[in-house]
Amino acid sequence: EQAVAVAGAVIGGILLFVLIGTTAYLLWKKFCCLRSYEKLTSPVKTTNASAFFQDQTNSEMQLKSASRSRSVPFIIPPTLHGRDWINLTNEEQVQEDSDPHMIPQSGPRSSFHSLAGAYVVGTINPELYKIPEDKSEMDFPDGNIGRLWFSVEYEQESERLLVSLIKARKLQPPADSCSPFVKIYLLPDERSYLQSKTKRKTLNPQFDENFVFQVSSKMLLQRTLKFLVYHVDKQKKHHLLGQVIFPLKNEVLTDNNKLVIWRDLEKENLEPPSEYGDIQFSLSYNDYLGRLTVVVLRARGLKLQEESHAVGVYVKVSLMNHNKFIKSKKTAAVLGTPSPVYNETFSFKADQTELDTASLSLSVLQSIKGEKTLLLGRVVVGPFMYTRGKELEHWNEMISKPKELVKRWHALCHSM
Repeated sequence: EQAVAVAGAVIGGILLFVLIGTTAYLLWKKFCCLRSYEKLTSPVKTTNASAFFQDQTNSEMQLKSASRSRSVPFIIPPTLHGRDWINLTNEEQVQEDSDPHMIPQSGPRSSFHSLAGAYVVGTINPELYKIPEDKSEMDFPDGNIGRLWFSVEYEQESERLLVSLIKARKLQPPADSCSPFVKIYLLPDERSYLQSKTKRKTLNPQFDENFVFQVSSKMLLQRTLKFLVYHVDKQKKHHLLGQVIFPLKNEVLTDNNKLVIWRDLEKENLEPPSEYGDIQFSLSYNDYLGRLTVVVLRARGLKLQEESHAVGVYVKVSLMNHNKFIKSKKTAAVLGTPSPVYNETFSFKADQTELDTASLSLSVLQSIKGEKTLLLGRVVVGPFMYTRGKELEHWNEMISKPKELVKRWHALCHSM
């Protein structure tokens, strides 16, 4: 019995010693782990962590102020930390990797504040980088029947006029649907034309088609582009929606100088011309500057004494007061056509008190080399003292709408 007791005591002592040793080993391991963790979390890192949270607080304040000013924070990402910058020539710099640095894990983030180590260095104003809106597609005046965009370029060596038909917007067809196409003329030749493809069921067709006219450089400035926009209905009938007249004489057309232009469509005058032809012009009066402006646009149906390229037709605009001549100005002569296009602007000084006694005379004249100048027709616009009918209405509308161009057609007469 004593031997059994001694053996049990020895075994119990051994087990107690093993238990104590195991406990001591586990405590030692835990202590070592704590020591290694304290080494990793150095005071420098703690300072950076506190600085990061401080930067994060500042970033939140910057974000609030940025949101109020509609600015965007400009951030240096953490992938740029721990890199050295090497100077190059021409004041350029490149990054060189130094010590290994942390690369943030990829994944969705709710906001830029979750980018650990990112720094907000400033803000960007988005307004400075906005593409300006194309006002030509936004501002359409009342009564507008559509707008056409095209470009013009002239190749001097090959003597080719390149016309690009770009697009049309807000066409006004007679029906709900619209299938438009465009005919392009190079006046004074009205017998031949080039035609675009038909765009189906759209009020805003995109054409993007190119056309070529062969014309010499000497005759180029005497030519005028005419665009007729049509709609094709279900019965294949063509309906004219409007036209654009574009004289080339006022443009600088050279190689590598592509002009992109837009013009509002105008309704074509479908009435037959009067006996001596018609003239279209605009009137405007600026009461602040005391200036009377005349824009001579075009004429049609003129009775030329001789139709040839040697015949020049021009318009003489004269300001009168009490039937006394004050001043006159002339357009450039357009050769060889009974339907010349001018688009020339003239201004006259006229006090507002003189409008009741002043008048404008527009005379259409034909000149032939070596011969006298012939009067083809004339029209006078002015107050009740001198005119009646459409000429008086045009003058009164000009006065009632100061600083606004008032455009009308007038029949020519042959009296002096």
